[in-house]
Amino acid sequence: MQLDSLLKDYTNFNLWANTRMVNWLREKPTELLYQEVPSSFPSLEKTLLHLWDGEFIWLERLNNRPVSDFPSKTFSGSASDVFNGLLASSEQFNNFVAALPEEAFSQPRTYRQFNGEDYATPCAEIIQHCMNHGTFHRGQLVTMGRCLGLTDPPKTDFTLFLREKNNPG
Repeated sequence: MQLDSLLKDYTNFNLWANTRMVNWLREKPTELLYQEVPSSFPSLEKTLLHLWDGEFIWLERLNNRPVSDFPSKTFSGSASDVFNGLLASSEQFNNFVAALPEEAFSQPRTYRQFNGEDYATPCAEIIQHCMNHGTFHRGQLVTMGRCLGLTDPPKTDFTLFLREKNNPG
């Protein structure tokens, strides 16, 4: 398997997994999204916003655009707005990667971190980092949900995604 094919699968997986997570949370009482739970971020909503921020920021960098603003800085919307924003971001990221030619994955992107330092990172490493970041925080969402009494989290394993992709129906 080629690197570009794997990363294209991985961004498609990210969209699939985020969709499963959002669909699960849409069915739950909205107030649970805002209830504080000890974790990296203090609520399900804040964790979802962080996921959205990560995808947004890295996609801007992949597109060679400077980042000065991101969703959580000014967000004041509803739970539905968080869900829709994250899924739209995941879809945009997936579409961007799906359209990349093979040679683009090894090309570096230069960007400025929020601490003012400049970096150059190959596109493939940025994509892998961002998708791995999403997997980490989806795991936190499951754990946070369990702390809130939610016992039926969706399965979002990459292997399950591949099985469904390769054996539809």
